[in-house]
Amino acid sequence: MVETNQTSGFWPSLYKPLQGMGSRIADWLSPASDASSDKDAYRISIELPGVSETDITVTAEAGMLVVAGEKTSEREDKGDTWYFSERQYGSFRRSFRLPADADEAAIEAHMKDGVLELSVPRRKPEAGQAKSIPVKKA
Repeated sequence: MVETNQTSGFWPSLYKPLQGMGSRIADWLSPASDASSDKDAYRISIELPGVSETDITVTAEAGMLVVAGEKTSEREDKGDTWYFSERQYGSFRRSFRLPADADEAAIEAHMKDGVLELSVPRRKPEAGQAKSIPVKKA
């Protein structure tokens, strides 16, 4: 008689739909963003409705631009025979890898109508700075 373990096939199939769920939830909760560039700068727009500019931090270090913050909102409605109260709290964090020609020291951030606009200037290439490399005998 051959003994089979029927649960060994059950657990992998139960676990499979849950794989990667954490990253999918994080992506779903992250604020929407758009990125573009022109000859002078890279531009990033991030939708942050209901978030105050005082609740946002923008940092740039080691080729990464990080936008983080916290959204808090409260709503209360009352009627003659009813009462409604709702509170929402949550933090967010978005990271963007900056291109090699990005000028981290000159990044600007502006908030308008619930949209954070980031401008990352491009460094100008240094013209005429060719370096002569001597060839040595091995």
